[in-house]
Amino acid sequence: MTNLSGPVETVFIVDDDAAICCGLCDLIESAGLKAQSYSSAEEFFKRWNAGMAGCLVLDVRLPGISGMELQAKLMEAGVSLPVIMMTGHGDIPMVRKALKAGAVEFLIKPFPDEELLQSVQQAFALDRSQRQADQLVKSIQARAATLSQRERQVMNLVAAGLTNKEISEKLHLSVVTIKLHRGQVMRKMQAESLADLVRMSERISTS
Repeated sequence: MTNLSGPVETVFIVDDDAAICCGLCDLIESAGLKAQSYSSAEEFFKRWNAGMAGCLVLDVRLPGISGMELQAKLMEAGVSLPVIMMTGHGDIPMVRKALKAGAVEFLIKPFPDEELLQSVQQAFALDRSQRQADQLVKSIQARAATLSQRERQVMNLVAAGLTNKEISEKLHLSVVTIKLHRGQVMRKMQAESLADLVRMSERISTS
């Protein structure tokens, strides 16, 4: 399923076996999805850009950088593209390591076509959710950037649970002034309620 409001969702396949890449691309495209294949982790990493969306179907054993190493490099680079691992030589410790590192699924070759397609749909849904969350954080950060230094102080103290009186004492300002700042914060942040403002503050403090 292509997300018309954002980048085209694509299944990025990394496997040094050209026949497997060709077969998986045919399968994925027969399901109405877009696919691209790469023969090595290095090739994929060089072509990667933040505008890519979808998921990565990654073979564990690759020449040069292994699939597990590529997964780690992507995590270090802050890339949240969901990963589906595959191998013809899987073992339990390897599966556990890949899943612990965030892989959506670990498929043992040969696997049923439907198993891969189901994993891809699951990964696509996860990627959409992650990108929506990222967009929300960016939107909140943009609103927070319009706050004055004093308004940002007030927002942080309100989010910490302090009352207007407690904030006025802490900042050595009148309660009336704090109420005015608080009203400005609510307006600029487009917060519908105190709970809404607290959630926004939490999102940008943990991003």
